[in-house]
Amino acid sequence: MSLAAEATSPDGGAGDRILTVPNVVSAVRILLLPVFVWLLFEQEDRTAAAWLLAFLGVTDWVDGWFARRFHQVSTVGKILDPTADRLVFLVGVVAIVVDGSVPVWVAALTLGREVAVAAVVLALAAAGARRIDVTFVGKTATFLLLVAFPAFLMSHASVSWTDVAGAIAWVSVLPGLVLSYLAAARYVPAARGALRDGRRDRGR
Repeated sequence: MSLAAEATSPDGGAGDRILTVPNVVSAVRILLLPVFVWLLFEQEDRTAAAWLLAFLGVTDWVDGWFARRFHQVSTVGKILDPTADRLVFLVGVVAIVVDGSVPVWVAALTLGREVAVAAVVLALAAAGARRIDVTFVGKTATFLLLVAFPAFLMSHASVSWTDVAGAIAWVSVLPGLVLSYLAAARYVPAARGALRDGRRDRGR
C-alpha cells in the first residue's frame, strides 16, 4: 500500500496527512497576521490592511472548499482551520478596535462570543470530549463577520467609497452576530453529546 493510501481516511479524506494544500493555506493565513498589524499601525495604511484582512477571510472559504472538493480533509486541518479563524478574529478585531474603526459594542459582542466558545472548546478537550465539528451556521457567521470588519476598516480609510464600505459592514455584521450566537447556542447540546461520547470511548 502506498503512503498516500495509508494517509487517506476511510471516507476519502486526507486522514492524518499534515502537508496538504488547505493546511498550507491555513498556515499562511496565520503567518500574514503580523503583516496586517504592520500595515495598519506602522504604515498607517487602512486600505491595504483592510484588503489583506478581506483576503484572509476569503481564503477561509477557499481552503474549506479545496479540502472537500479534492478530498484533503485531514485531522490536522480540522484543528488548524478553526484555529486560524479564531486568530484572524482576535487579532483583526482587537487591532481595528484600537484603530477606532469599529464600534466598541460590535467588537465586544464578537470577541465575547469567540472567547466563550474557545473556553468551552478547551474545557471539553481537557475533559476528554470528542471534538465538535464546525457547523454550516458557524461558518456562515464567520464569513459574514470576516466581510464586516475589513469593511469597517475601509469605511475609515481615505477612499472615495467609504459610505459603500460602511453599508457593507453593517449589512454583514448584524446577521453575522445573530448567526454566531445561534451557532454558539447550538454548541450546548453538541457539547453534551461530545462529552458523553468521549466518556464512552474512554470506557472502551
